[in-house]
Amino acid sequence: MSAAAAGWLQVGLLVLALALVHRPLGDWMARVFRTPATVSDTSPRARSWRRDGGHWRVERLVYRAVGVDADGEQRWPTYLRSVLAFSLVSVLFLYLLQRVQQWLPLDDGMPAVGQGSAWNTAVSFVTNTNWQGYAGESTMGHLVQMAGLAVQNFLSAAVGLAVAIALVRGFARTRTDRLGNAWVDITRAVTRILLPLSVLAAVVLVLGGVVQNLSAGTDATTLSGATQFLPGGPVASQEAIKELGTNGGGFFNANSAHPFEGPSAWISLFEVFLLLVIPFSLPRTFGRLVGDKRQGFAILGVMVSLAAVSLALTSWAQARAGGAALQLAGAATEGQEVRFGGPLSALFGTATTLTSTGAVNAQHDSFTPSGGLLTMANMMLGEVAPGGVGSGLYGMLVLAVIAVFVAGLMVGRTPEYLGKKLGRREMTLASLYVLTTPAIVLVGTAVAMSVDAGRSSMLNSGPHGLSEVLYAFTSAGNNNGSAFAGLSANTPFYDVALGLAMAFGRFVPIVLVVALAGRLAAQGRTPVTAGTLPTHRPLFVGLLTAVVLVVVGLTYFPVLSLGPLAEGLS
Repeated sequence: MSAAAAGWLQVGLLVLALALVHRPLGDWMARVFRTPATVSDTSPRARSWRRDGGHWRVERLVYRAVGVDADGEQRWPTYLRSVLAFSLVSVLFLYLLQRVQQWLPLDDGMPAVGQGSAWNTAVSFVTNTNWQGYAGESTMGHLVQMAGLAVQNFLSAAVGLAVAIALVRGFARTRTDRLGNAWVDITRAVTRILLPLSVLAAVVLVLGGVVQNLSAGTDATTLSGATQFLPGGPVASQEAIKELGTNGGGFFNANSAHPFEGPSAWISLFEVFLLLVIPFSLPRTFGRLVGDKRQGFAILGVMVSLAAVSLALTSWAQARAGGAALQLAGAATEGQEVRFGGPLSALFGTATTLTSTGAVNAQHDSFTPSGGLLTMANMMLGEVAPGGVGSGLYGMLVLAVIAVFVAGLMVGRTPEYLGKKLGRREMTLASLYVLTTPAIVLVGTAVAMSVDAGRSSMLNSGPHGLSEVLYAFTSAGNNNGSAFAGLSANTPFYDVALGLAMAFGRFVPIVLVVALAGRLAAQGRTPVTAGTLPTHRPLFVGLLTAVVLVVVGLTYFPVLSLGPLAEGLS
């Protein structure tokens, strides 16, 4: 089978698997986050469930340990403070765990992680970025990998889900100052969604050959008589939530290209499925919670359209590489996953940069200039096609608010979305959301290019060197975590700069989203009239797609023209 045919087969299998899971998983997540008061089931079991608050026993233990009233809902400032306080404590805990690693069990002889790297890693994993400036197998012991990094993979994804659901409740509720309970939403996201799915995924990964043990490693004798060290560790359990939670931090430095993390082509394809399955199912959850499944299909339509175009262009760019050597090879193969064919590298790279997943099975620095441009553009879209767990949905909904406002300006009517009027304050919050990440990326890149500490880490000069730095801040500011690999980022300057970019890129948008949710929930519902813009039809899907592309193009085009575009044209 040719590489092109294998690529089409892989994409077809992936689409089929996502389509089969979309409805049941989306409906289940809607039931998880629906409050007991809204459940219409009158069976004895349902009445008992509502009487008990709908909480599982293990969840009640968590609430008791934290000291929160799980049956009381929160106003948006309290909901926001809960999310921010939880994340702050998580950063401090993970930082401390790395700094005392040499005194912990299962340290594998690893010393304490340096201050700069520990800070950068703590912020990275708590913000769902999972940027890694270190080699995991030679820096982190098994306990830190399990109790620190893997745990934050669960918790950071749960925070993203909670914030997305808070915004959905803002659209679904009327004349209330309550958005739910952040502690309940985070806990349920872990116990009822992420943990069960991760257990199933880990079993599949182990069956597929991914390593899962507590071995410090083994010295093996090669066929030539030399000795090679083979590392071990709890890889499959971390790999499962790394992909499922759109985290991306690899147990090994080579990430999913390592044979212990990605031993076969079908496992690599399964990992792509894992990182897409929740984000692509969340539009169904959105439609169910707002009471109109057509709205979910419209959001899904935009996500699928953007993803399909991106994958097609990236595959074309990699297969139509310039230069005699690349043309003779049939594609750009250097730095690619040549074990399974180039198309899988294009699919993996597209999926990880369209979501907030730093996992890679190829060096994006080795993509063609056009291919590297597209991976950056995927992140610059705001990672909304489909985006990270939770963050993709709330990012797309904010852009939907922008699209409705633009449509309202064109026809001279007050903009409304799902029965909620979008006034000055709502549009201010949405506009600040759209401007936050570009400001972080462009300012960070400008500072790095203007100081010696930033330029000295570049492997290349000229447009490609700029692309390396631009990619790093784009990845950090959008909470992606993948890298161009040509930048030596484990330096004091980049530890601090990228750590700040990750923190601001995660929490400033969360503040704006939760504030917007509070504004929307306090409103009543405007009745539908003949002048109301239908937001479930193809016209709106096209409008929203155009808004996503235009906002990105106008913001980033100047710097892209100096980096990957200039390199490609040369």
